[in-house]
Amino acid sequence: MTERNIHDFDILVAGAGFGGSLMALVLNSQGFRVCLVEKGQHPRFAIGESSTPIADMILRQISQQYNLPWLKDFSRYGSWQQSHPEIVCGIKRGFSYFKHYPGKEFTSDINHTNELLVAASTDNMQSDTNWLRADFDAFLVTKVKEAGIVYADLREIISAERDTRWKFQTNGDNSSDITASFFIDATGSGALLDRLLGIKSSSNDFLTDSFAVFSHFNNVPRWTDMLQEAGIPISDFPYDPDNSALHQILDEGWLWMLRFNDERTSIGFALNRQKNNFEGVPAKQIWDNLLEKYPSIHDLLNNISLSSQPGTILKSGRLQRKSECCVGPGWAALPHTAGFVDPLFSSGIAHSLSGIQKVAGVIEQYWGDDDQLHQALAKYQDGVFEELKLIDQLVAGCYQTMDRFGLFNAWSMLYFAATIAYEQRLLKQMQPGYFLGADDLDMREMINLCYQDLTGIIRKQHVTANDISQFTELIRQRIAPVNIAGLLNPALKNMYHHTAVNL
Repeated sequence: MTERNIHDFDILVAGAGFGGSLMALVLNSQGFRVCLVEKGQHPRFAIGESSTPIADMILRQISQQYNLPWLKDFSRYGSWQQSHPEIVCGIKRGFSYFKHYPGKEFTSDINHTNELLVAASTDNMQSDTNWLRADFDAFLVTKVKEAGIVYADLREIISAERDTRWKFQTNGDNSSDITASFFIDATGSGALLDRLLGIKSSSNDFLTDSFAVFSHFNNVPRWTDMLQEAGIPISDFPYDPDNSALHQILDEGWLWMLRFNDERTSIGFALNRQKNNFEGVPAKQIWDNLLEKYPSIHDLLNNISLSSQPGTILKSGRLQRKSECCVGPGWAALPHTAGFVDPLFSSGIAHSLSGIQKVAGVIEQYWGDDDQLHQALAKYQDGVFEELKLIDQLVAGCYQTMDRFGLFNAWSMLYFAATIAYEQRLLKQMQPGYFLGADDLDMREMINLCYQDLTGIIRKQHVTANDISQFTELIRQRIAPVNIAGLLNPALKNMYHHTAVNL
């Protein structure tokens, strides 16, 4: 290999999480000379673990389109277990929600008034997955190396200059200058764009205002066991909620529980900053305070132990951020670098994968024509920012209704209706357009109207049962054109056995 081959590339990708590694593999399959640079080292702890039917569909598309046949195995729990049981994951049958009230044990009734289960698959083998990111990300790096892609870890990019090409200066072991024609930021943070290009990120435009307290834990009791011990009926559940993205809904926010098929569980509180004065409060103290406030959560989590990684409870800053721009002359950022809302609807993995597809398509089509390339990337940027805006509105409505579960239940159906419509678009092999149909003007207008109606209800001094009933009926009517799953059908009693399209 010549000196030029070692340090000179068509494209440099920064960040070797799953997004950066897959981006490098896709570009390599297109014939580009790629360098993947990672400031850390694998395996490493990361969250953002919950896949969805849309993510799985895109994984299969990427696998076929870019000659990565091994990738398809990771798009379903069954094929994952048959091909790579050593890479830890968990079964994710759907989304499960259980509403808790301060100072009270969890209760429900035969109508599942405080419960909502939304299945996304018909059985465990066809199921989505919870990714143990330490395992999956590290595996993808081995595939990067096998493909002959130049990979440099423990290497931080400290400066970047561009004339006709980029010149990157790095530090770390064996550091050296790297040149490339194009740069992709897949770091999942706005920090690198700020440091290299002075591009700032802000949370000012978001409706959602949340932060998280989280870690990985060992030997966590099963929620279904606690329900049975409490005499709460589970016989008509469409699946075991422990095999799902399990959400415990609180007045202040929600608790996620994502099980893996070893002893580990990812657990975290995502909390509304506007309703919680936790500024400067240590993560462990926030954790303990919430366990004391919700008895059933306390009983479930009081005696669990931290996993060795990360080995402590972590606290984020405000989760919402969006960069001033996510493309420019000779560069682009993947969606999770461009911005983030909140993990409530597990949209992160699918959003990242959709961005990989779009950036790869633009580069493949317009490589060598800088003007056309930049115009196409500008359209990609418009899409990413509209997608973040849609996700923000859907999530913000949920945070505003977590203390009134009837409203939460009705509002959350807008997300599930949007995903059904988008899955249909992908299955019909139509142009994917904006993620979650953020370019569907009729749907956006419908959601805007619903948000206005919701805001009017929330502002009332007293929200009545009739208010909630009328709002629920309004949502049912408005989602009817895409509602092929019986969402908000009273006869189903908040138990939906299969909402995802046939995959």
